[in-house]
Amino acid sequence: MKRFAIGFVMVLIAVVVQPQVLAQAEKESHSHMGHVTKSWGDTPDNVGLLTILEEEAQIAAQHAGFAARDLSDLSSMQTHTRHVRHAIDAASESGGPGKGYGSVKAAQGVSRHIGLASNAGDASDNVKLHAEHVKSSADNVVKWGQEIMQLSEKVLSASSADQAAPSIQQIQELTQHIVNGTDANGDGRVGWQTGEGGVAQAKQHMGFMESGEES
Repeated sequence: MKRFAIGFVMVLIAVVVQPQVLAQAEKESHSHMGHVTKSWGDTPDNVGLLTILEEEAQIAAQHAGFAARDLSDLSSMQTHTRHVRHAIDAASESGGPGKGYGSVKAAQGVSRHIGLASNAGDASDNVKLHAEHVKSSADNVVKWGQEIMQLSEKVLSASSADQAAPSIQQIQELTQHIVNGTDANGDGRVGWQTGEGGVAQAKQHMGFMESGEES
């Protein structure tokens, strides 16, 4: 009976202590990487910041396409522009098809946390290298998202379809930049650099970073 009691206590200690030990053992850089790819406290369903960024970006691009489908229909253009706005900056609209977080906020979060991962004392050269690439792409998304919000104001204040159409076309182009990046320097490929990388490039380089940490 005494041996059973001792054994039970040891098992109980292991159950209580092991998660704490594991948590303490996790690298600070990896914790911030996890905020980007796995879970963050204020996102819908606590998904990773990059996950919600991709979801919102795709919604924005979809509705930008809807807005551009008929450039003679001002009402439709303005309706779908509001939907784009909701997916870019959720606070700008009272409702819409977005997830309620916003691409800009998500991209700012990705940029912030990948920067924290890179600056952590235990960050490897691999983390530091790819963090620069992820951060640059996320910062591009923030810039493009802010440009979309400015263009959307022109659409919503337009008094005719002809007046709104050029801004709609620019919005559609910028949402594609956000999702897929763009070959800004004309070298035949889309990189992670300022003005080029979007969500796809941020995901790609997060994958490189995670693979490098596993090896």
